[in-house]
Amino acid sequence: MDPFRLLELLILVAVLVGFVGLLLRRNLFLKVLAMDVMGSAVVALFVLVAARAGLRSPILPAPLAPGAVAVPLPMADPIPQAVILTAIVIGLSIQALLLVVITRLARVDPSLDLASFDGSRLDAGGRR
Repeated sequence: MDPFRLLELLILVAVLVGFVGLLLRRNLFLKVLAMDVMGSAVVALFVLVAARAGLRSPILPAPLAPGAVAVPLPMADPIPQAVILTAIVIGLSIQALLLVVITRLARVDPSLDLASFDGSRLDAGGRR
């Protein structure tokens, strides 16, 4: 089996495991953890799709010695790299926000079971 196909398969399995965990788990912390696994797998899939052999990083080369001839090599596109870095930062900030919300909800119900929360019992401060 081709190594890229095997990596694609493993990444898609990780996305599926995260999605199933998001659907089946009732604990809010486990839902956030499953969402993080799914998001990390999607970022890994984008990195795998963008990886191509023979491309050079889009960084300015060192100056050549006098009389040397530069061999033009194809450069990697920096835009997908910037998009992936942005996705990582957004995923991290969403995860931090969700963990803060879960910490506040743990004051109401330490079990963090999704079925035990209904909005009618909470006031604006997150207390009963």
